[in-house]
Amino acid sequence: MANKGPSYGMSREVQSKIEKKYDDELEERLVEWIIVQCGSDVGRPDRGRLGFQVWLKNGVILSKLVNSLHPDGSKPVKVPENPPTMVFKQMEQVAQFLKAAEDYGVTKTDMFQTVDLFEGKDLAAVQRTLMALGSLAVTKNDGHYRGDPNWFMKKAQEHKREFTDSQLQEGKHVIGLQMGSNRGASQAGMTGYGRPRQIIS
Repeated sequence: MANKGPSYGMSREVQSKIEKKYDDELEERLVEWIIVQCGSDVGRPDRGRLGFQVWLKNGVILSKLVNSLHPDGSKPVKVPENPPTMVFKQMEQVAQFLKAAEDYGVTKTDMFQTVDLFEGKDLAAVQRTLMALGSLAVTKNDGHYRGDPNWFMKKAQEHKREFTDSQLQEGKHVIGLQMGSNRGASQAGMTGYGRPRQIIS
């Protein structure tokens, strides 16, 4: 990874807008959840964007987090005994977390890119992914989520309805109100086409 110098002009403005989206209160909630979910051996980061980034950067804690949401026999990510020190290994570990999160149900629009975390380009996107993961865990309610369920919003549940064939046939004969109504409509007071309006003074 090449070291990046300071950005100027438009790049600087864009980067500062992205940085403003980062939420310090949300960081505290996410850190609490990760510690409760994975156990206290994951440690606690220094407060702030940089501390949060350094804590998650090698991908090991993220991998432990997504593994903790699965039953013992089916952990999706292999967590190395010693945290990876080589850059490409760390990025690979983060990529494995992202794949496992997507398989868990996090939508592509909620996913961060590896560089967002690794180079600190968009840590708000990292928060968004973790929020989506937590919301899914609370919604699934399969016994693997640990922590306060109020930390995350439940996702809307699909409510499938089953209709019998006779109900479906019946529905074909109903005219929906959005199609309008011809009740009360009449031709009274209308003149024939092409005739001038009669204006009587």
